[in-house]
Amino acid sequence: MEILVILVPLALMLGLAGLAAFLWSLRSGQYDDLDGAAWRAIADDDPPPPQEAPAKR
Repeated sequence: MEILVILVPLALMLGLAGLAAFLWSLRSGQYDDLDGAAWRAIADDDPPPPQEAPAKR
């Protein structure tokens, strides 16, 4: 039972740290453009440049 003296405050501190990180992300605008991030994730990159034909020997 003595371990609860350590684990309960530790759990509360970790929970508060997670809440603080979430609130920071809200205030810094991390969730402002959810659709744009989704489209950027699936958008194709520029096509590769055309390659030259190999030289004949």
